[in-house]
Amino acid sequence: MTAVAFDLGGVLLDWDPRHLYRTLFDGDDEAMEHFLATVCTPQWNEHNDRGRPLAEGVALLSAEHPEHAELIEAFAARWSETVAGPIDGTVQVLAELIETGTPVYALSNWSAETFASARTRYDFLEWFDGMVISGQEGVIKPEPRIFEILCERWALEPATTIFVDDTQANVDAARELGFRAIRFHDPPQLRAALVDAGLLSERRG
Repeated sequence: MTAVAFDLGGVLLDWDPRHLYRTLFDGDDEAMEHFLATVCTPQWNEHNDRGRPLAEGVALLSAEHPEHAELIEAFAARWSETVAGPIDGTVQVLAELIETGTPVYALSNWSAETFASARTRYDFLEWFDGMVISGQEGVIKPEPRIFEILCERWALEPATTIFVDDTQANVDAARELGFRAIRFHDPPQLRAALVDAGLLSERRG
């Protein structure tokens, strides 16, 4: 293995809209879950991740659900509150890989607008040798084209590249293209997998 490509949300950053909406629903988890399943859905957010301007996405959804306009607008206006912070153990794994000289890349479904904001908040997003962000490319995982962009842009070979993601569909897509893909569960599990791959040592120091 000669390189590692990381998903960001759910792997290096604790992103979840529930971090924001729990505060807006005053702890009413049932109402919050209903809202996220029927209004600000993952399917709606996929269009934002594909490059749709957030203002346009908010306007379209608010027209469809005017009774929830304020809550919908919060998704964009208070987006930073959907990120609880870095997943520190994974950031440490990223740092270890860089220490060994392993090239590291980011491959993430993320709105171009909110990603630009996140880069100003989290220094480790500048550590990568290269990044492919869906909102900048107009294509999202698990579509094969976004993986092809990663390989073409930085001359990576899937067979010698490890891909780490917390979503099974993305892991499956990467494996179909020849990557060694790891479904992320937690930092110790990821580190153990990278030890098995020969990229990190069993014991540090």
